[in-house]
Amino acid sequence: MIKKNKKVFSHSRISTFEQCKLKYKYRYIDNIIPDIEKTIESHLGSVVHKTLEWVYTLVKNKNPIPSLDEVIIYYSNAWKKDYEPEIPIVRKNNGVDFYFNKGIQFLIDYYMRHKPFDDNTLEVEQEILLDLDEEGEYKIRGFIDRLSYNLKTEEYEIHDYKTSARFPSEKDIENDRQLALYSIAIKNKFGHDKKVILIWHYLSFNRKLRSKRTDEQLKKLKEKTLGTIKEIEETQVFPPTKSKLCDWCEFKDICPVWGNKPPEKQLSLEEYYRIKERKKRV
Repeated sequence: MIKKNKKVFSHSRISTFEQCKLKYKYRYIDNIIPDIEKTIESHLGSVVHKTLEWVYTLVKNKNPIPSLDEVIIYYSNAWKKDYEPEIPIVRKNNGVDFYFNKGIQFLIDYYMRHKPFDDNTLEVEQEILLDLDEEGEYKIRGFIDRLSYNLKTEEYEIHDYKTSARFPSEKDIENDRQLALYSIAIKNKFGHDKKVILIWHYLSFNRKLRSKRTDEQLKKLKEKTLGTIKEIEETQVFPPTKSKLCDWCEFKDICPVWGNKPPEKQLSLEEYYRIKERKKRV
């Protein structure tokens, strides 16, 4: 159990601060509940992740490999179960069917490329908790989409599924913080001498990208991440940052950059989670 004095951050929380300080304030300080908490793109990503998690869990537990038809049926049912009619679509020229069919194509391509899924998967959706300082006061918490161990190369592989329509540059991959931090946690668990490979599956392009970090790079990353968290703690002013990402922001309708005002009342964490749970039951 994590003691209350521990300061636990996530990659997404830090990224939010880097992208837009006002969004960070709305989400993590004011605890504002947006009217719509996800977009059609995030729904697509969530359902595809859930489907691949199901496939690899079956294989890991020595169950028969599901057929492609079974995979598509699972995806379809998960889509319908979690879909909400009010989910916004940013690109208005693309309807719901466009995104639904996109997910099917992702899964067909992935299935044909990776069946029989026998790359020695160790865990799916594995939680990691990484100390950033010697005292263990600051931590990074996250979930690895899939962890496998390559018996031929004797390397641990951290797999991450991406449904983004944007293909990353080489610089993006080399500077990726999330999987690199996760690799530190894997080394802590299995041995600092172990090799860890970072693998991104860009499903929109049916491509797999690989990268790795040296121990020195990981040490510097850890220090830099801790420095960013301390900067977040010291920040008193949270100005908005206008960018292309605004179109996907759940707080756009209360952002002053777009001529809007935030709600006057701010919720406590207890109120936030109570209302959030109530929304789920409706």
